[in-house]
Amino acid sequence: MRILKTLVGAAALAGLMTTTALAADMTVGFSQIGSESGWRAAETTLTKQQAEERGIDLKFADAQQKQENQIKAIRSFIAQGVDAILLAPVVATGWDQVLEEAKEAEIPVVLLDRTIDAPDDLYLTAVTSDLVHEGNVAGQWLADKVGDEQCNVVELQGTTGSSPAIDRKKGFEQAIADHDNIKIVRSQTGDFTRTKGKEVMESFLKAENGGKDICALYAHNDDMAVGAIQAIKEAGLKPGEDILVVSIDAVPDIFQAMANGEANATVELTPNMAGPAFDALEKYKADGTEPPKWIQTESKLYTQADDPMKVYEEKKNLGY
Repeated sequence: MRILKTLVGAAALAGLMTTTALAADMTVGFSQIGSESGWRAAETTLTKQQAEERGIDLKFADAQQKQENQIKAIRSFIAQGVDAILLAPVVATGWDQVLEEAKEAEIPVVLLDRTIDAPDDLYLTAVTSDLVHEGNVAGQWLADKVGDEQCNVVELQGTTGSSPAIDRKKGFEQAIADHDNIKIVRSQTGDFTRTKGKEVMESFLKAENGGKDICALYAHNDDMAVGAIQAIKEAGLKPGEDILVVSIDAVPDIFQAMANGEANATVELTPNMAGPAFDALEKYKADGTEPPKWIQTESKLYTQADDPMKVYEEKKNLGY
């Protein structure tokens, strides 16, 4: 029995060492959308940290929110002969050709935090949250908050054509569909940035009686919400009171806004997509184990009741 335990322990250790060795030998290309938000910056930081901890040689390319730059980066990774590619796609369509090239080169591709409209044999797996669910949680929170009161909502959409913009809108609309008192009166892209969020919110306020006809703002990410909060304040209104604010991502600054009473709720999107992605790649490289096509990350609703400043500090420690 003692010999058997020793052999089993040795086998387990050998397996761990083999997986670790494979990770250390891996070169992975990472095509990141850009740095349009605090959440995106945190995802980049955590991906680099995860690669360093695992001994992975990470080749990083910032696309500056342009699909053509991502396609060039992927082709460069293929030419370099990387072992795998991580792709955070800026939009959902237009990937078939370049991913076919990666497939022909036998380089597995893992999607991070966004999905694409392409045959699923062109990528190994997608590590994402349930984007529709995120929008649904935000919409349900608003429905519970306003009850039977009439509520005109303005919506700041994410980048046009991106899966978060499409699915977070869909989920929110599903949640309010049975609530005739809640209506989206204005909806426009803020491109996931604070600057654009502020600019579009200013136009919403002017169009809706200086904001007096707006009950709530729904933003597809926190950065747009933070920009919009500034616009609301400059219009002489109180965000979080005169206009309810619900958004998605759970970045540190939205918790500061909550602590100040200027935001009401956010739905968390974890920035650690790389951990599960690297786990899947290591197993695939070790013994050919294919992961499920979708690896779902957890989403969580935060409100002003959740000690915002404590959560703020926790988030800052994650690399935001």
